[in-house]
Amino acid sequence: METKEFNFNGMVLNGFLMLFVNFAVLALSIYGIVSSIIMLDGSNGAQGGWLLGGSILLLIVNIIMWCGLMQLEPNEARVTTWFGKYGGTFSETGFYWINPFYGTKKVSLRARNLDAEPIKVNDKTGNPVMIGLVLVWKLKDTYKALFEVDSQTMANAPQGQIGTDVRSIMNALENFVRVQSDAALRQVAGQYAYDDEDNRTNELTLRSGGEEINDQLEQKLNERLALAGIEVVEARINYLAYAPEIAAVMLRRQQASAIITAREKIVEGAVSMVKMALDKLSTEEIVELDDDKKAAMVSNLLVVLCGDDSAQPVVNTGTLNH
Repeated sequence: METKEFNFNGMVLNGFLMLFVNFAVLALSIYGIVSSIIMLDGSNGAQGGWLLGGSILLLIVNIIMWCGLMQLEPNEARVTTWFGKYGGTFSETGFYWINPFYGTKKVSLRARNLDAEPIKVNDKTGNPVMIGLVLVWKLKDTYKALFEVDSQTMANAPQGQIGTDVRSIMNALENFVRVQSDAALRQVAGQYAYDDEDNRTNELTLRSGGEEINDQLEQKLNERLALAGIEVVEARINYLAYAPEIAAVMLRRQQASAIITAREKIVEGAVSMVKMALDKLSTEEIVELDDDKKAAMVSNLLVVLCGDDSAQPVVNTGTLNH
């Protein structure tokens, strides 16, 4: 989206210089008021009246001039308005004075952190999962932040007033980020399964996606938050688990799948060892075995190698002839 933000191009004076001028004008107006009161008590009443009026007017101008002083810290900005019209964004660090008739709203350009609470969503296969994210964001376009979204009236201000302080405005923007991050997280989580439980496909999953899932989440967030002039620095899934109502069932399923996988490995290894033993006996002609004895040997070896309990050997002592 095209930005409408531009730098403030009005008159800007050194704040310390104007501070000295304001004190001088204040002292001059007070001196004029005191002098006019003395003159009113004397014979120069007319001149004293004119002097009193001028001094009061000068004091009013001085009070207005004090309102033009402003101070900005690093990574802060002031958005100016001239009787409702956007007048530019002032972001120079230091102490300055501008026309006091400009309205200003201070905003923070610093990075802010949001740790979203885990929410329940349905993954691609329909399983309910709990997923949470943490993101780092900062304000990039002050015009959009204040005028494209209703951040001012969303601020936590007293009823009937508009929140114009930096804390209220930034809190309102943080609420906007929280709602949009919730929507983006639901959108991304619904496109992928929690896990490839059967290990038969190479599809991307929430559990194994890692950086790819985080990159997609960051992209979706940037698309949604661009309207408010907000840039996502980093977004990551920091919590992922099955919902409590199916967590126990899915745990048993994972355990069963793990047991089946382990058994497959055990059987595969046992068959390989039996084949090696038979080949070794046949090659080195240690003993000649017919098919029945080979079958019995294979059965015994598989029981020993695949069993969970330790084998109990039976010693064959031969046959006694009388």
